[in-house]
Amino acid sequence: MQPSPTLTVDYEPGTRPLAGPATLDVSVVVPLLDEKESIEELTGKIEASLQGRSFEIILVDDGSSDGSWNEIGRLASARHWLRGISLQRNYGKSTALQCGFDHARGERIVTLDADLQDDPNEIPALLDRLDQGYDLVSGWKKNRQDPIQKTIPSRFFNWVTRLMTGIPLHDFNCGLKVYRREVIQSIELYGELHRYIPLLADREGFSRISEQKVRHHARKYGQTKFGLSRFLYGFLDLLTLLLVRRFVTRPMHFFGSIGILSLLVGSAINLHLFWIKVVHQASLSNRPLLILGVLLVVIGVQFFSIGFLGEMMQQDRTTRKPVRIRDQV
Repeated sequence: MQPSPTLTVDYEPGTRPLAGPATLDVSVVVPLLDEKESIEELTGKIEASLQGRSFEIILVDDGSSDGSWNEIGRLASARHWLRGISLQRNYGKSTALQCGFDHARGERIVTLDADLQDDPNEIPALLDRLDQGYDLVSGWKKNRQDPIQKTIPSRFFNWVTRLMTGIPLHDFNCGLKVYRREVIQSIELYGELHRYIPLLADREGFSRISEQKVRHHARKYGQTKFGLSRFLYGFLDLLTLLLVRRFVTRPMHFFGSIGILSLLVGSAINLHLFWIKVVHQASLSNRPLLILGVLLVVIGVQFFSIGFLGEMMQQDRTTRKPVRIRDQV
């Protein structure tokens, strides 16, 4: 029998219908797309790893077409701790994770992929690590069981991300992570931002981030859903995050710096040419450097103007993001 979706129509990710105090110890959020063969085995392994804890498993079906939703309904009918969320179409992993976060009732949140490559038996160790005072613990697939066409680009991607963000993680792409509830309630995912949850958490002040080596298995069923294009999109999202993180409230610092640099270089070139014209009486009509100098001055004025307009728009905002107080004495 076709199960009924648990989401209401026109649900908006980020609205957090269950926001508030936790009622369970652990919520395990699993986004999936066409993983029918692995669902029963995966949920069984997660259940076994969380014995003795109050927990729930939230399977978010991101528009599967292979009968995954029917399989979720069949399993959920006999398991009170299993919940299903079916999205109308394929929105992407970030949106699926956000929906799961919004409906999670656990004090601690676990995420992992549905393809059985992440080992659910690693969850207790990650939770213990989180309890040592961290906000987020990320898995590190040091011995990754994937073909070389995935591992080499991934290592390069992780190296660049680590260099640009300053967050010392070896594996930003690992789907196996654990979070405190307040972390996932403070971030919002869209696009391809699921790779940068540690960066989003750090931006919100949750900087106690750690990682732990985890076992990784070869894919058992089906085929991977990701291609090389995800790395291009990932880099673009990273640049967006870094720029927004540093300059969204101070656009003049970004645009003004470029503008002043361009003005200084352009003015220096023009002064040099002016000196040549006055002292040596040389003709400037055949000097391409004159065009470059004038162009740099114009570009500098434009960038400075954009920064100034950005500052005016920022000052005109009527809403301000609340300041989060961690503790008081």
